[in-house]
Amino acid sequence: MFAFPFFRREAPALRGERVHLRVPEPGDYREWAALRAESRSFLEPWEPRWAPDELRRSAWRHRISRYREDFANGTAVAFFIFENDTNRLVGGITLGNIRHGVAQSGQIGYWIGERYAGQGLMLDAVLQVTRFGFDTLRLHRIEAACIPDNKRSMRVLEKAGFQREGLLRSYLRINGNWQDHYLYGLIADDQRGATTKG
Repeated sequence: MFAFPFFRREAPALRGERVHLRVPEPGDYREWAALRAESRSFLEPWEPRWAPDELRRSAWRHRISRYREDFANGTAVAFFIFENDTNRLVGGITLGNIRHGVAQSGQIGYWIGERYAGQGLMLDAVLQVTRFGFDTLRLHRIEAACIPDNKRSMRVLEKAGFQREGLLRSYLRINGNWQDHYLYGLIADDQRGATTKG
């Protein structure tokens, strides 16, 4: 599989006003598992059904291996999100399904621990990842899909400049059920225009 030159260099690290992002490392397991466990009921309605071994170390090793493989192949970059003030893990965000050639596009997906929700931390993370996608990876379009009931996620995307473009019927299997999703899109020119106006 084609890996574009950026991915042959060291893994990226991003820093915003409230949070900083870096790729997950094996030593993040305990903090990740604890945050996911305490936030389970908060996260489950918006995610694929959790596997029985979801939080076990063996599943974590498989997850880290998949992150590294996707990164090496140039198809995705997974980040963990850390609060600047405390250096605590607050969530994760992935820029995935990266395509070059005529598409030059990617998709973002994210999660946040329940105790950190509603504080503007995810908005900071989304802004960093979209800048990275446009400025470093030279993508033209970044998409996100959101369940219509997930008002918080919709607000994050809209504040980050994404526009709702349509409804994807029965798009993803979430928590065991096929769910409709709103499709949101952000174009590189949209971001440049917002930056210029600001």
